[in-house]
Amino acid sequence: MQQYRKSKQIMVGGLPMGGGAPVSVQSMLNTPASDIPASLEQAKRLEAAGCQIIRAAVPDMQAVQLIDRLKQTVSVPIVADIHFDYRLAIESVAAGVDKVRINPGNIGDDDRVRQVVQCCKQHEVPIRVGVNSGSLEKNILAKYGHPTAQAMVDSALYHVSLIERYDYDQVAISIKSSNVPTMIEAYRLAASQCDYPLHLGVTEAGTARMGLIKSAVGIGSLLCDGIGDTIRVSLTDDPVNEIAAAKDILRSIGLCNEGITFISCPTCGRTKIDLISLANRVEQRLSGIKAPLTVAVMGCAVNGPGEAREADIGIAGGDGCAILFRKGEILRKIPEDQVVEELAKEVEQLALHKEG
Repeated sequence: MQQYRKSKQIMVGGLPMGGGAPVSVQSMLNTPASDIPASLEQAKRLEAAGCQIIRAAVPDMQAVQLIDRLKQTVSVPIVADIHFDYRLAIESVAAGVDKVRINPGNIGDDDRVRQVVQCCKQHEVPIRVGVNSGSLEKNILAKYGHPTAQAMVDSALYHVSLIERYDYDQVAISIKSSNVPTMIEAYRLAASQCDYPLHLGVTEAGTARMGLIKSAVGIGSLLCDGIGDTIRVSLTDDPVNEIAAAKDILRSIGLCNEGITFISCPTCGRTKIDLISLANRVEQRLSGIKAPLTVAVMGCAVNGPGEAREADIGIAGGDGCAILFRKGEILRKIPEDQVVEELAKEVEQLALHKEG
């Protein structure tokens, strides 16, 4: 992985973003803002799953009430997602929100922009400028013909300039597209043209299957370039599933020192146990482990202690049994029907040792 881009650091509530801070994971409530009980329940589930920043749509003044309730219910920072009405941003800040997502160029005249920026500045609330390929200004589209990567960067920097005009620089930027190559290029351009922290994401990525693939390619490529300070995996799904996906992306790149890194082979004609079922059961059984461990579930001795010798612990299938190994060293043989529990016990012991 390339040397990580040094960005300006901002504080979102008590969470540092940019400036060498760990890449944070965020999501957005998809419950109606008017349904406060459902929104609070979903926020609690997101926090329990490891979400570090929760964004909520604030479409009207009634929805501002949700912010205070969220602040009382969860301990993670809350972001108000605002479109067009500058008064919603001001009221959200007054309600205690930790960050505002708004594009200053979309809220009216300079005086409205000034009021929002001065309010955020007074309360030390950062602003996220969020540009999507489908919402570019007409003059920028006329210049470039269609939503190119540079067109999106120009739009983002235009909105940022409106904030900077009032001597405020607590800003994060997102430049999202549903087209993965365009999204990657846009963030690379932005990284070279400013030092603000970057919020990575593929917008309108799709359902759980395709959305995860597009996000892994787009977000993962940029993280490997050393670009990105916070990420959201946008899925047409329960947002709690976005958190596991985001953590898996970070873990696969070595940017998340928490939880199980799971290794399993695709099976072949040498496999004599039901490895597919076994691997899924092991992964599910170990999903709550927080210690950073690598666990291997392999189909045979060829792919077991040999190819997976670097795993902290693992099994290699035999004929109705499996060999348990640790760092390539064989420990013992286990009957197939006891593999999940025996492996789980070993992993839990290792986890306790790591955490202790």
